[in-house]
Amino acid sequence: MTEKDEKWLEKKISRRHMLKITGASAAGAAVLASGMGGVAKAFGFDILDDDQTAENKVLFYGKHQSGITTDTTTHIYFASLNVLVESQSELQDLFKMWTPLAVRLMNGERLEESSQGVFTPPKDTGESAGLDAANLTVTFGVGPSLFDNNKLGLGSKRPTELTELPHFPKDQIDDKFAGGDICIQACADDPQVAFHAVRNLVRAATGKVTLKWTQTGFTSTPKVKDKKETPRNLFAFKDGTVNPSPKSAADMKEVVWVQPNESTGWMTNGTYLVVRKIQMHLETWDRTSLQGQEATFGRHRDSGAPIGKKKEFDEVDLNAKDASGNPHIPADSHMALARKVKDQILRRGFSYSSGLIDETGAYDAGLLFISFQKNPKQFINIQNALGRADKLNEYITHRGSGIFACFPGIQKGSYIGEKLFNVL
Repeated sequence: MTEKDEKWLEKKISRRHMLKITGASAAGAAVLASGMGGVAKAFGFDILDDDQTAENKVLFYGKHQSGITTDTTTHIYFASLNVLVESQSELQDLFKMWTPLAVRLMNGERLEESSQGVFTPPKDTGESAGLDAANLTVTFGVGPSLFDNNKLGLGSKRPTELTELPHFPKDQIDDKFAGGDICIQACADDPQVAFHAVRNLVRAATGKVTLKWTQTGFTSTPKVKDKKETPRNLFAFKDGTVNPSPKSAADMKEVVWVQPNESTGWMTNGTYLVVRKIQMHLETWDRTSLQGQEATFGRHRDSGAPIGKKKEFDEVDLNAKDASGNPHIPADSHMALARKVKDQILRRGFSYSSGLIDETGAYDAGLLFISFQKNPKQFINIQNALGRADKLNEYITHRGSGIFACFPGIQKGSYIGEKLFNVL
């Protein structure tokens, strides 16, 4: 056994050890559940610690799931899954099984406890060996279709807000990239670490889930004098200038985190994830003048400033006019239309390139748009405001779409989605 394995085993708490700590009998343990964050209910699966000594480590346990207000990493592997299990208890067991695996992955550790025999498949696929945790976050959510499955018996616990997104103007959604029962969002500063996380979680759930669709993404955050700048999308424009601050508890309470009585009880401290796969028609864009590009967004490309201003965060004045009396910011620009609504969302956008081209030689590349909001109406209102008038629609097509309810954070001794199964 290696030193790393011994370290892991020291952190693993067995059912017998938990009973010894609490001084409870098996019969009395259930009584303690309500006062111990679900510790007693966790019997039957391993309870692991966040390894706070791990390099480039993000905590798994907390009030909210990671990967939402956590600092954006450079890579994402997003996966939508179909559920194969046919009972609520089997689904519950799936999330119990995933919980310690997610902790280990975010610790940057292998999934197996010790070396396995050469005649059996290894529990860990091994491609992240030698890499650290790379700031990996693993975020779980459930889609509307999960609650439509009568065999699972979850219909009464479906949040009223969790319905499939409506059809928006210019949508050309491909069913191959739409919906799903469960989503797993793995973000990391190393693409192999993110892929490894999803691969191993899905592999461990063989026979219980299947992949429906996946999408990788990447982004880069420029720095000026060690200060992070707003990332750019593949059109070279800054993406996320008007984002609320993930560091502001007040902003996140108002925009992202579901508060008590704002949704069904188990969603408190959770959020709703919207994902859109948006193809960017780069060849058409590249034949457009810089002036035309800036008029499309309503901002200067290089500085990110509103047209007519100099700095990215200068105040937007939609009524400002140039020397000829024309508006600086066109009324059909992406920014002008978005400003018509007061709703805000927290967006975490990643560029993508599939490596493929279509029959015309065009890139299959664009934006993996992900947003978090306490109510899906926030996204819907913004998307409807853009409508058909948005000049940006000339250069993009929405190809994929999904909405998922992301569970609140997991406390040590509990498991992913516990409140879904145990809150009335």
